[in-house]
Amino acid sequence: MSKKSNNNNSFVFSTNPNFSFEEEQTDERASIANHEQNLKIHLDRLGGGKLLSRIVGFIGSEKDLEQLTKSLKQKCGVGGNYKEGEILIQGNHREKIFKILSELGYKCKMAGG
Repeated sequence: MSKKSNNNNSFVFSTNPNFSFEEEQTDERASIANHEQNLKIHLDRLGGGKLLSRIVGFIGSEKDLEQLTKSLKQKCGVGGNYKEGEILIQGNHREKIFKILSELGYKCKMAGG
């Protein structure tokens, strides 16, 4: 079996004589200051009666989102993930997350049920 290369380019051929191949640009958004962020902490119910704390409204790079998610997971002592700009923390930890984010200087409020 052959191993696939890590190159994910799907460019094969162009008939345009003026074509120039350009690398894809990453969508890195600049992070804004913590005190300018407006975060909302939601509580979602999943199948089987499980609860999920969801933080929405974060504006910044994926690296900053990953670091904030890791910090919240460690301080709450639970699992979680980040997806599509939202932070997902397992369980109902809204009060604890609110306190942690407030200490870090974020403007946040609890929303939903």
